[in-house]
Amino acid sequence: MNYRHAFHAGNFADLVKHAALLDLLARMSALGGPLTVIDTHAGRGLYDLGGEEAQRSGEAAAGIGRLVQAKDLPTEFAPLRAAVERLNGGKAARRYPGSPWLIAEALRPGDSYLACELRDEEHRALQAALKGRAGVRALCADGYATAAEQVPARGQTLVLIDPPFERADDYDRIVETLAAVARRNRDAVVLVWLPLKDLETFDRFLLEAEDAGAGLLVVAETRMRPLTDPLKMNGCALVLARAPIGAAEALAAICDWTTATLGENGQARVWTAG
Repeated sequence: MNYRHAFHAGNFADLVKHAALLDLLARMSALGGPLTVIDTHAGRGLYDLGGEEAQRSGEAAAGIGRLVQAKDLPTEFAPLRAAVERLNGGKAARRYPGSPWLIAEALRPGDSYLACELRDEEHRALQAALKGRAGVRALCADGYATAAEQVPARGQTLVLIDPPFERADDYDRIVETLAAVARRNRDAVVLVWLPLKDLETFDRFLLEAEDAGAGLLVVAETRMRPLTDPLKMNGCALVLARAPIGAAEALAAICDWTTATLGENGQARVWTAG
């Protein structure tokens, strides 16, 4: 599959992932000390919601378009809505921030961010989006291998693993990376995003992650519709290793609102594995 996130930027899955990411960044920053963030599949950083791809899919209109107009929005979504408004100068949401832009905006003096993107065209766009940011590096590199090699042995660290799932070995490489990060830094927090198509694939991934020594996992499922068609993305999941205090409750609020407001007979649940 030739995956292009421009078709999907600002959809329900982005809302879940980015609200959770900003919550984690805030919680970890509040603990004090420098923070290292490693992003294994950064993408281009910024997306044009007025472009042909976004207009054709309509996913942004059904996602961020509804979120910015929502009256009953939980506080856990407030940082994301504020970031989108800031990016667009308070006007209509024509641009949507990817994880690199959101992370770079949240960095404090002394923090560092390593953004990996393997595709040349996306990497060039990523470099442009992050140009001039202090403490930020954008590498054209394999994010799995880079995270395993570059995660610091100590100190506050957040690793974001958000692949496009266009390779058959993505699930296996996520498990390998979870294990490698845990071996190098037993306190590193890892946030993994996954599509929900069928429970067999998802359950097998969780079992393999547990067997690999990833530790206790907080699992947040956002089922937008019943899981009856494994060929569709019926929802998404976030798997959080070494979750900070309060993160599970925040994930529950994020997933509950998304399924109730944007889903079709959807269901959300947050639980622990491992």
